[in-house]
Amino acid sequence: MGNAHLTRRALLGGTTAVALGAITGTTTGTAQAAPVEGPSVPSALPVPSVPSVPSLWREFTGHPFTHPQIPFVGRAGHRGGTRRFPRRPVVADVRDFGAVANGTSDSAPAINRAVAAAGRAGGGTVTIPPGTFRIDDVIRVGHSNVVLRGAGSGRTTLLATKNLTELIGVYGSRYGGDKSSWSWAGGLIWLAPEARWDSLVAAIRAKSWPFEGWTGNRRDEWRTLTTLAPARRGSWTVTVQDPSALRPGALVLLRLADDAGHTLLEHMSGGGPGPEAYTWDDKTKLTSYVPYEWPVRITRVRGRQVTLERPLPLDVRPEWDPRLTTHVRELTGSGVEGLTLQAVETPQQPHLLDKGHNGVVFQCAYDCWADDVTVRHVDNGFGLVAASACTLRHTRVAGRGVHHPYFCREGSHDNLIEDFTIEARTTPAPAGTQLHGINVEGLSSHNVWSRGDMRMGTFDSHRGLPFANVRTDITVHNDGRHGGDASAGPLFGARFTHWNIRVTNGRAGMIRLDGLAPHSATVGLNEVTEFDQIDVPDFTGDLHSRLELYGTTDAVRPRNLHDAQRALLR
Repeated sequence: MGNAHLTRRALLGGTTAVALGAITGTTTGTAQAAPVEGPSVPSALPVPSVPSVPSLWREFTGHPFTHPQIPFVGRAGHRGGTRRFPRRPVVADVRDFGAVANGTSDSAPAINRAVAAAGRAGGGTVTIPPGTFRIDDVIRVGHSNVVLRGAGSGRTTLLATKNLTELIGVYGSRYGGDKSSWSWAGGLIWLAPEARWDSLVAAIRAKSWPFEGWTGNRRDEWRTLTTLAPARRGSWTVTVQDPSALRPGALVLLRLADDAGHTLLEHMSGGGPGPEAYTWDDKTKLTSYVPYEWPVRITRVRGRQVTLERPLPLDVRPEWDPRLTTHVRELTGSGVEGLTLQAVETPQQPHLLDKGHNGVVFQCAYDCWADDVTVRHVDNGFGLVAASACTLRHTRVAGRGVHHPYFCREGSHDNLIEDFTIEARTTPAPAGTQLHGINVEGLSSHNVWSRGDMRMGTFDSHRGLPFANVRTDITVHNDGRHGGDASAGPLFGARFTHWNIRVTNGRAGMIRLDGLAPHSATVGLNEVTEFDQIDVPDFTGDLHSRLELYGTTDAVRPRNLHDAQRALLR
């Protein structure tokens, strides 16, 4: 994206009104905008006269980067949410490395050799022709700019015969007990930096816990590039102490530590009496996720002023020791396209005892993607583990039933999951199993789920204080249950938004937010009632959460919050 958002500044004052009129269907009236920093700073914006345009939208267009309830997610996804993925030149066909589409010969070694050859060549596309290819091992994409492309999800199938427990070993929980970490980690197609893959496998086989984030097993595989001056949430530019190690296009890690009073966690929760009165010290799983780590590319360095490709997700305050750091080398520019990954059908395991018939996982990945990919008969579908700025488009979870159709954890930020489908299970759920849905946890922020068809599952905020996430333009049969250990802390931080949601079975749980999530918004929801799993808010007092256009769905304008935010930046 370069510095495009800065060069557009002069244009946006005139074009934002046109964009908003296109979104809402009207251009009548004006409202004064609050001063904000960023690319969209018009002096006046239209006030729509259409009754189904919520006042929250009018407010948001006045200060889109600092709104108290709605997060800015207009740059979520691969390369700021671009609709086009790179078309890298074909450098390998898996048949040339020995893969055979007969459904019986193990083609995993051949596919992995082809992928590795593409990596050694500096990137490119590895093609898999139509047919069914049996795989008896994990397919690993460990080099940047490598694309694994089938002929289409209805034409190319990888038939996975083994699970991750068989292939790698027992992946126990770092918190003890008999829980399987394959319940929320790892995939039979696994996109992760090669060095990260090697350390993960070594740690699992040594029965030690491999830290899954951006800064290594002991969170010490980093060095400081520079410290930061104070800045406010929503700022696109920060002032650094020493810019000498910073370059445009580089990926850096914003690192914020908490203080003894847990004011960072309070800030993530919106601040005020409720978070201040909350007991944080005994939430040991939550506090293990801190420092907060947010990867972001630099777009410009001008003296000590550094411009970022996305606005700051939080304030930068001296008490949180703010700094830009290095991180484990990311996987970037890689993708999986046009195929179905089908596990051999086996009964779903009891809750948290998954064997690891898992789908596609992105780990320590940035600006990567999946497009036209289906997973079937899996324990867990699509995963984002310390993955950011990735796009999952036209993905589908199908088959016998699943624990996590989508999981987003360990500090995953700014991802976009759009045009997704979770099919109804094809076999009854065995006793003792559990279904979640579109999961987010572990301080993950600014992720978007857009245009979804969920025929089962729920909006699973899985504790661990996720914040500033958006679910928009989704139809859901709300029959799943959320999870999360009590030691992981609150279900919600601030600025969750559910916008234009159609619940086919009328269940409110985890979708109507005004009684649960602080500083959050529910806009355009059909009438729902509480039944089955009923929650109480984690924070006391006024949540400052808003409900608007309740009982209205498809008439809400804008219909899709993410698309509307993108339009404001054009």
